[in-house]
Amino acid sequence: MEGESKEWTLDPETEYRFELDPGESLAVKLIHGHAEVFGAELAANHPYLFGQECKAAVFTWRGCTIEMSHPSTEYVSEETPMAAYANLHIAFEQMRVRALRDLRGSPVPEYERDKPTDPPRVLVLGPENSGKTTVCKILINYAVRAGQGWSPLLINADPAEGGWAAPGAISVAPVHSPLATCSPGSPLGTAATSAPTALSSNALLPLAYWYGHSETKRNPLLLERIVRNIGENINDKYQVDLQGRTAGLIVDTPASFASGHRSNDDRQRLIRACVDAFKINTILVVGHEKLNVELNRNYGSHLTVVKIPKSGGVVELDHLYRERVHNYQLHTYFYGQRVPPPAGISSASLGGETLSDIILSPSSTIINFGDLSIFRIGAESMAPSSALPIGAARVVSETQAVPVDPAASGSGLLNAVLAVLAQPANTDEAERYDEEILDLPIMGFIVVTNIDIPLRKMTILAPNQGSFVGRTAVIGSFEWQE
Repeated sequence: MEGESKEWTLDPETEYRFELDPGESLAVKLIHGHAEVFGAELAANHPYLFGQECKAAVFTWRGCTIEMSHPSTEYVSEETPMAAYANLHIAFEQMRVRALRDLRGSPVPEYERDKPTDPPRVLVLGPENSGKTTVCKILINYAVRAGQGWSPLLINADPAEGGWAAPGAISVAPVHSPLATCSPGSPLGTAATSAPTALSSNALLPLAYWYGHSETKRNPLLLERIVRNIGENINDKYQVDLQGRTAGLIVDTPASFASGHRSNDDRQRLIRACVDAFKINTILVVGHEKLNVELNRNYGSHLTVVKIPKSGGVVELDHLYRERVHNYQLHTYFYGQRVPPPAGISSASLGGETLSDIILSPSSTIINFGDLSIFRIGAESMAPSSALPIGAARVVSETQAVPVDPAASGSGLLNAVLAVLAQPANTDEAERYDEEILDLPIMGFIVVTNIDIPLRKMTILAPNQGSFVGRTAVIGSFEWQE
């Protein structure tokens, strides 16, 4: 690694933290010792590339020496919450072992006969900028690195996060190998794709549903229904994969579950929906004393509620940064990820676990208005029920699918992100039901780039070529322009 480079020697249980500015990239190489990024271990003498305003930390348990290709905003911290997170992992590992032992009917030591045999089913809650997603990644990565063949489920219940799909989606995926961190454009690793790549994380096969907004207060009833749909799918999976059930699951939640929701009743109902749908037995509260007391009062009698420390390295993220991250995620979905290496680093030296050069070729297609059925769930803007006049009823319910006419003024379709839904399993029209659209998973995403009203045609950008005749798509509140 030539050019501007700098070595850092880290003492045991310290971490090197960095933040990248727009257009800046960074390469990290482990020279000596052992180190990890959010629980994913680094290989020695291999440059790891970071870009797109990534904010991360390199932690070491036993000490190490790392080399940076291009110093950015950086510092070393001796105060980290990693010991607490490691203790959590050990406790969850013991739960997995007991669950697997119970499944196989193995002998139980006398000192563990009174302990429960449920695998860890964890709900992570906390306020904005508390590091919830980082906690989830660390716990998931430690589980898959344990060498026991665990494939825990990671559930992204935060529609603003994007996860493996696009912003606005709620998704779940079984994780088989450590999730790499290199860019906020792929915060939880990358889903399986047809792109030629050597990434082991590309084996991820998420199940996603479309919520369509970044804020949960836009339509809490729709979000609750999606959470319960994912819970039913997980239960179906566990019916045929009993051993997979023993790995457990971890749920990442939006900050509005902790505070800031328009209605406290909605917030409580969404937390309750997660607890019920995923059969939660452990709630982790990240750095929020009041929320910890509240959850202990509501759930402490039958669930384990644990308050865990917030990392001092958590960065306060503003609204503009989050908008740029959404643009990174959508651009990555359609075009892949190209993070240019810093000066002195060649692309050839970045082989293996890197997202430096995954290039996709989306397709721009002109279709007729009638080819694609487009719906919006609920009205475009909905006041909460408490704000309606006394005795007034909604004209459109929060979970009603409303057809969108591309020819109508104010349709909101231009530059809109649309989720293309899977085909209904039952093609018999007599057995279809009104709200079936809400229960269909996402097959992919498209963007409307042009609308020609006189010719009744529109141009869409899609990940690949294909026919959209007879397909159904749902619009949300996300827009994207190249």
